[in-house]
Amino acid sequence: MTIPREQVMDKVVALTKRRGFIYPSSEIYGGLSGFYDYGPYGVALKRAIRDLWWRHMVELRDDVVGLESTLMMPEAVWEASGHLQNFVDPLRQCLGECKKRWRADKVLGEKCPECGGPLDDARMFNLMFKTHVGPLEDRASEVYLRPETAQGMFVDFKNVISSTRVRVPFGIAQQGKAFRNEITPGNFVFRVREFELMEMEYFVRPRQDDEAFDYWRKERMRWYTDVLGINRERLRMYDHPKESLSHYSKQTTDIEYEFPFGWGELEGIADRTDFDLAVHQEKSKQDLTFLDPETNERYLPWVIEPAVSVERIFITLLLDAYDEDVVNNEPRVLLRLHPNVAPVQVAVVPLSKKQELIDVAQEVVKSLRGQFRVEYDQTGGNIGRRYRRQDEIGTPFCITVDFDTLTDKAVTIRQRDSTQQERVAIEGLSARIGFLVSGARR
Repeated sequence: MTIPREQVMDKVVALTKRRGFIYPSSEIYGGLSGFYDYGPYGVALKRAIRDLWWRHMVELRDDVVGLESTLMMPEAVWEASGHLQNFVDPLRQCLGECKKRWRADKVLGEKCPECGGPLDDARMFNLMFKTHVGPLEDRASEVYLRPETAQGMFVDFKNVISSTRVRVPFGIAQQGKAFRNEITPGNFVFRVREFELMEMEYFVRPRQDDEAFDYWRKERMRWYTDVLGINRERLRMYDHPKESLSHYSKQTTDIEYEFPFGWGELEGIADRTDFDLAVHQEKSKQDLTFLDPETNERYLPWVIEPAVSVERIFITLLLDAYDEDVVNNEPRVLLRLHPNVAPVQVAVVPLSKKQELIDVAQEVVKSLRGQFRVEYDQTGGNIGRRYRRQDEIGTPFCITVDFDTLTDKAVTIRQRDSTQQERVAIEGLSARIGFLVSGARR
């Protein structure tokens, strides 16, 4: 069913609350703008995203290692990296009744979009959260919550090369929380103040960056289409013009998705040259060069950085998967999520509450748990309603245990997208589900 794109966001936001994907943070106290909590299905989806990224960026490669650096870092790090000077947005505040603050580049004219009051002149606002370490809140104790995970990988570069057997070209990957004090968070979880980044710094020989940059652009696009199943027609690459590049970038490409509010960045791939290692070497007075065992040459490697937040992928998957259709003359809402990321991959549903069916169904659950994300659904309502609930959270396969199961030792697999059903022996059920999950394509 074709749904007007401008309506999809509202429908997805409603579904996430109704089905336990996302809740407004501290909702019983009125909430906190730009912060969200993730419910049972939201946690499962986020974990699937994280695990798939780590598997494809680290575990399936022999040239990338992992790192986990701290959330708080001293001011010297951010001064060297340029964040204190350059990590800013233009801010304008309403001088009228509402007193709201707006990003100047998002406001047209001189009137407040909320109350129509006058706006003050634009001034630059640093997006980093500042706090203090220790008992005294003085200048010496100031630290910042990281707005990206990248700097941890740069300041630990020397530790990684001296404690492991990595050789250029190689990458350091990291997943973890980051914080940005956005002036106007919005579009649900697309732009928030607390989020989780997945970044990788891929180190190459100086001026051998173009080939690696092109490789990672293509590889990251392939991951979204082949592994996550995102519609290729709603993805594009946007190459930043020179005048819009970040202070550290030689070239940057965004993988963009066509959101209901327009094309927006899903992931950025940046060529950071040797900017970060050079500034940290200068500021810290530590030698951060790499001794190349093949050429016996010392140099600061150049860096290609693919970076994306879990939340951007999360909302992209939901918007891309949301659909409505009619089955047996009844409307249904469904998420056509790829089995790789579905919060529940298999739901086991006994046809009735008869104990003999429940016993078999629970044995089926036990046989599948550990291999797949499994949910047991014995709640009230007929089998059709339970199918609809699973469709709405994106479960690709439902397994029905019925009275024939007691004699033929077989169950019915019902597929979400087509609603087709097939009878499969319990003995071969795990292998059949494994084949369906691994072979699923959009």
